[in-house]
Amino acid sequence: MFHIYSFKHTEKPMQKIVVSCYIFLLSFALFSCSGNAEKGNKNLSEAPVKKLTLPAPGEISAAEKGRLYNACKAWYDTMLAPSVFNGGIIVAQKGNIVFEQYKGSNPLGGADSVNEHTAFHIASVSKTFTAAVVLKLWQDSLLNIDDEFSKYFPTFNYPGVTIRTLLNHRSGLPNYVHFIDKTNWKDSVYITNQDIFNILVQQKSTLENIAAPNTHFSYCNTNYALLALLIERVTGKTYPNYLEHTIFKPLGMDNSFVYTVADSSKATKNYDWRGKEIINTNLDYVYGDKNIYSTAKDLLNWDRALSANLICNKQIMHQAYTPYSNEKPGIKNYGLGWRMNIYPNGKKVIFHNGWWHGNNAAFIRLFDEDATIIVVGNRFTRNIYKAYQLVNSFGNYFQILEIEE
Repeated sequence: MFHIYSFKHTEKPMQKIVVSCYIFLLSFALFSCSGNAEKGNKNLSEAPVKKLTLPAPGEISAAEKGRLYNACKAWYDTMLAPSVFNGGIIVAQKGNIVFEQYKGSNPLGGADSVNEHTAFHIASVSKTFTAAVVLKLWQDSLLNIDDEFSKYFPTFNYPGVTIRTLLNHRSGLPNYVHFIDKTNWKDSVYITNQDIFNILVQQKSTLENIAAPNTHFSYCNTNYALLALLIERVTGKTYPNYLEHTIFKPLGMDNSFVYTVADSSKATKNYDWRGKEIINTNLDYVYGDKNIYSTAKDLLNWDRALSANLICNKQIMHQAYTPYSNEKPGIKNYGLGWRMNIYPNGKKVIFHNGWWHGNNAAFIRLFDEDATIIVVGNRFTRNIYKAYQLVNSFGNYFQILEIEE
């Protein structure tokens, strides 16, 4: 510990020499401590990533693999190939890829073809990552999902909103995608997650569509933008950095990242169905609810990690796949970061779709058959969501198709 003393201007020459030496030594010591701190922080950020070993693919007969390939190809040739689809599709069972196809170019009309390394904006499929990280922090006793959000953000003035109600879209909060236009926010100024929080807190009296928490399901991007802030508060790291070092690198998801300003040059562009590029808006730097870029193969790694309980244990993931909104009859429901369709015959589909600008994504998981259907693309086409039709290639799930974006 260093103590700084003050001296009068009537010091004797010897005193001046002592003071000068003391100040020099103090400055040197402080500089050295600062340098060591920076070195420590650097070493911390560059600490070796602990790789997570994905389970080996399970056994599947050649005949079954051939049957599934033919079913997927027939669907692809009918639905995606003739459309404006620009992206990739993977269908797998027990970790075995039974169908994989890429179509289009990057950028659109360019010389480079879309391939297994082309990362696309997966939009709301990003919510599956945000939810899993929050659940992991719960498992690690760094938070409790039944705590009110205000426990971690004391100025948050929405009583009764818990972490769980953010996860299952029962918070009653308004959707920032809609309320930003009704504020005085300039179109030319990018909004951040913290800005969303500030508007909610500071302009609460002017906001519309605020409901009592845990009364009904209302899909709301605000919930997951706030959860990203929670992850940052609890871990002390930025959301992009935490996901990179905790999820992407450990799972070998080498082409996946959370979009930031620094990624503007490498991020794939997105287009409307006509092929016209869609320019970023002031909402394009909010993450947690969206803004993860990934590939079909990387998402298959994500599926295998979740299925093997490498991120969270089986008991916690069971809560993620539990339906929380039962006030209305029907097959559709929502868990903690996952949509689900529960059919009368007992069959259950866990999935999440995504849409943002011209980007579409479908991520479908069948636990009974250990099957996964993944489609990503950056030229808008609703046919991506029709990948749900492939569910029946694995089992008798439904008669009438209902697709939720």
